Amino acid sequence: MSNVPPDRTLLEVLREDLACTGTKEGCGEGDCGACTVVLGEAHEGGLQYRAINSCIRLAHSIDGMALWTVEDLAGADGSLHPAQEAMVQCHGSQCGFCTPGFVMSLFGMYQNHVARGEPVTRELAQEELSGNLCRCTGYRPILDAAQQMEQLPRSSVDEAAIVQQLGALAREGAATAAGPYLAPRSLPDLLALRAAHPEAQVVAGCTDVGLWVTKMHKQFGRVLDVTRVAELRRVERHEDHVAIGAAVTLTEAFEALVQDRPQLKTFANRFAGLPVRNSGTLGGNVANGSPIGDSMPLLIALGAQLVLASARGERELPLEQFYTGYRKNVLAPDEVVAWIRVPRPVPGEFLRAYKISKRFDDDISAVCLAVNLRLEDGVVAHVAIGAGGVAATPVRALQAEAALRGRPWTQDAARAAAAALRSEFQPISDMRASAAYRSEVLGNLMQRFWLESQGQQHINLESFRIEEALAP
Repeated sequence: MSNVPPDRTLLEVLREDLACTGTKEGCGEGDCGACTVVLGEAHEGGLQYRAINSCIRLAHSIDGMALWTVEDLAGADGSLHPAQEAMVQCHGSQCGFCTPGFVMSLFGMYQNHVARGEPVTRELAQEELSGNLCRCTGYRPILDAAQQMEQLPRSSVDEAAIVQQLGALAREGAATAAGPYLAPRSLPDLLALRAAHPEAQVVAGCTDVGLWVTKMHKQFGRVLDVTRVAELRRVERHEDHVAIGAAVTLTEAFEALVQDRPQLKTFANRFAGLPVRNSGTLGGNVANGSPIGDSMPLLIALGAQLVLASARGERELPLEQFYTGYRKNVLAPDEVVAWIRVPRPVPGEFLRAYKISKRFDDDISAVCLAVNLRLEDGVVAHVAIGAGGVAATPVRALQAEAALRGRPWTQDAARAAAAALRSEFQPISDMRASAAYRSEVLGNLMQRFWLESQGQQHINLESFRIEEALAP
């Protein structure tokens, strides 16, 4: 791939250079899933399969991995793969534009579940197809196809042969790694390259930077990819915290968080669609610092600490102290985000994370709020509140916390915190929500938190009326 520019996307290489036009170009921002392909990476003697969006993934980033496009699925005799045959039998396609992307997500589902003897439930199908959008067929027949796959004759992948080939490619790549696309494999090498090339664009899964290429037409003369650094791809569980490497995918990072706090599963599943979570990293989401990035309010509420590393050493700081302004942070030119350290749960912790968006799945937040509360004898002994979509950066709601700390946990206390939340920030109006809506919903979410802390599962009707009246 030495003749491929460092900022060329995988979709461009597939469609324009290799004439693999079965992979479609839709939104160009990882939102519709028409460009979905499947990557295979050696893992514990076999292959780990991940459906990803090729439109925002840089081509060089898949060097050393196996790649399947829709052209690769049918047998040599023309027989369809179960993912394709199920779509035919269940009438899962009308115009057909989105179909190759759906088929590739189904192929990833097949390899990760059906091929391992696991059933595909309706819930699993809905979760893993949430990153693929259909405008005409409707989702029911496509969900039927997901469950139909296991009823069809089995199709297998020769994983041993592929793993052997990937091993040879990895050895060759390690010996020849150079040029404008830098992909170090160890932390010392990464930090040395960061110091030597502070102008290089640091990338991980490119779920944000990829849009700078496809939508803003930015060009990068040199790219520094952190996703092959072995030390940063680990999740380490310690007695009092979990250390998540900056190159750990969002899928794996949320799995680690949900393992400790199962109540976060729905919130985690709503962080974009599966192909975005399979590419994007927790470290990248934090480092880019979008004010509507969903992971940061949660991490702030959890008391997460960031470890920043350079060839000069490491330093640690609370996540909320990382940001200095819109998409600005305290990183020195030679530093990278290395780890996110998340405290383990403590007895009596009550945690909720809320995402308000126009669509339930695969959408950007209008407001995100995470609240972590611990009581002692009915009094608020600890509270941490993270908010997104209400300021230029993800923020900690210090005034709302002050309104609660040391007070008995009553409805009056919750109302005081709600009022503090509404007055603490000055959100803007945009295409997702008005400023008034965002402010009002912040307080409503605190009311919902109070109700849920009392064992009630639904916000009251009056709060719903307020949200409906202010909806953009």
